[in-house]
Amino acid sequence: MAGDGIEEGLESATSPLLPGEKSTSSSATRNQHSITPVLVCSTLVALCGSFTYGCSVGYSSPAESGIMEDLGLSVSAYSFFGSIVTIGGMVGAILSGKMADLVGRRGTMWACQIICMAGWLAIAFAKKAWCLDIGRFLVGVAIGILTYVVPVYISEITPKHLRGRFTSANQLLVCCGFAVTYFVGSIVSWRALSLIATIPSILQIVCLFFVPESPRWLAKLGRQKEFEASLQRLRGAESDISEEAVDIRDAIEILKQTSAETRTLELFQRRYAYVIIVGEGLILLQTFGGNSAVSYYLGTIFAKANSNIYCNCTVNGFIRKTDTSYGFSDYIMLMLVPCRIIVLLPGIQQSERAHSNIDFGWHIGI
Repeated sequence: MAGDGIEEGLESATSPLLPGEKSTSSSATRNQHSITPVLVCSTLVALCGSFTYGCSVGYSSPAESGIMEDLGLSVSAYSFFGSIVTIGGMVGAILSGKMADLVGRRGTMWACQIICMAGWLAIAFAKKAWCLDIGRFLVGVAIGILTYVVPVYISEITPKHLRGRFTSANQLLVCCGFAVTYFVGSIVSWRALSLIATIPSILQIVCLFFVPESPRWLAKLGRQKEFEASLQRLRGAESDISEEAVDIRDAIEILKQTSAETRTLELFQRRYAYVIIVGEGLILLQTFGGNSAVSYYLGTIFAKANSNIYCNCTVNGFIRKTDTSYGFSDYIMLMLVPCRIIVLLPGIQQSERAHSNIDFGWHIGI
């Protein structure tokens, strides 16, 4: 009798307190969608934009000597060519949000790659400095938009439990484009390199016709049938998307209510000052660190340091962008501090060997 009472008590203790708890846990397990071929292919197509960004950042360094010799550019003229991509990126960043909302994530990537191709072709067939600058500016506008829309598209098409892993591939492909451009630039001329840089653009333009639009963007516009069809295609024909579809609709309704009740000017209230200063300050510190500027002229820096130009530039392509990834934890960032110091020491030594001032060593250490 006592044993029977204990067994009944154990059964009651392990059973759910509420009738809906069992169905909730089972639905949560059912909602863990697996990786599908359509999801992987859509992500790879979007990542062509990240690769394009890496190519644009890495282009000016291996092309520097060839362009200056062929077109007779001065140092200041080439510096303008190298830096104008940043101005174009600023313009693209301003347009990115509105453009992605108006024409969709897929349409925005498609338009950006057409602009990018026009820029690369203008560089490849340039006879004058102004043509180079226009092409570089167009590439900057395109990558300024792509750096926003690519991670947004990937995060919107992936399930919650896979979102972090898939989105992190964006930074990986930037590194690959950066390193591949340095390596290929050591083999081919600057005109051929700009033509090769159009390959990821052409690939993305063609493949975008075969991948689905972002389900969240379709739901935001109220296109329910297309929204469900896109989500079903991404999750697989046999997957139950009902719960995820409800979550997306609820999130969009909350976003619409919040957007209607708040304005951008409200961010400048006193209570938000600390958060905005810290958040924007960290981004500005990273930007004003000059990481991109060093990347634009890395070949010249290594040449003046009497170092192996192409080997060091290619290796740098893999390590430079990863240490500025926004997804790194505080622990990893703290580990990078002694790494920077270690890299600084050879720069100082090479600077002294080249009879230059100590500032050159700091540039290598950056």
